Amino acid sequence: MNKTAEKQALIDKIVEAIQDIKGEDIMIFDLSKIENSVAETFIICSGNSNTQVSALAGSVEKKVRNDLKDRPWHVEGTENSMWVLVDYVTVVVHIFQKEVREYYDIEELWGDAVITKIEN
Repeated sequence: MNKTAEKQALIDKIVEAIQDIKGEDIMIFDLSKIENSVAETFIICSGNSNTQVSALAGSVEKKVRNDLKDRPWHVEGTENSMWVLVDYVTVVVHIFQKEVREYYDIEELWGDAVITKIEN
């Protein structure tokens, strides 16, 4: 499998894992054409509580590990689960509680990215 196909399989698996736990407002940001971006793709979604945010992060890690045999390079924010980041290097997942996502408005930081909104 080539790198593009591997990345797309990772994105698809992450979205599937988020949908399994009823993550909301899923958006995929293609940053591959943006100079000096920290990753090629950001996936952002919301949960309704610390418990759901934690479950969403766990679902992503488990499904990717079991189905694609891949593990994140770094995970951050699991202590309080207000905002969890799961970093697969080329694809970074941001899982927010709704209020925190609204406060930080991270979508605006990448206004020149190609954005795909996933319908639930």
